[in-house]
Amino acid sequence: MTPQDLVLTSRGVRFMNQYFPCSVGKGGITLDKQEGDGATPVGIHRIVGMLYRPDRILRPQPWARAITMNDLWSDDPNEQSYNHHVRAPYKYSHECLRRADPLYDLVLITNWNWPDAVPGKGSAIFIHQYRRKGFPTEGCVAFRRDHLRWISERIRPNARLIVHA
Repeated sequence: MTPQDLVLTSRGVRFMNQYFPCSVGKGGITLDKQEGDGATPVGIHRIVGMLYRPDRILRPQPWARAITMNDLWSDDPNEQSYNHHVRAPYKYSHECLRRADPLYDLVLITNWNWPDAVPGKGSAIFIHQYRRKGFPTEGCVAFRRDHLRWISERIRPNARLIVHA
């Protein structure tokens, strides 16, 4: 492990020798991730992308990509684009990345079940803003807005999110 890794601990996530409170999936931490279980998967997950809402926040890093009106994430395990970034129009089950609430104003994308997605093993383990302290996610890892911003301004591509059982 390095200081650039995000390591989930009982105290929160350790990053650059600091601890940040976070929320994880409502299904807890799991060794057997399944689509829709609401759990955060155990493993070493590389950070493979960063998205942000340019109408709401400044670009946190040069490698961050703007979220547009047409940006979606496929969560249909029966579709070829399962667990991939897709664009509208898209007739299969998906999640809109440009949300009305602030949860996805800034998103770090992990390589969970990506790029070679196994149908049903779960999609989109993101790092994003939490709804409120202690409120669980659908499987993602979430932070307070200012903590997420601080982390995002310092993290590097291919850093890792490490989740232990």
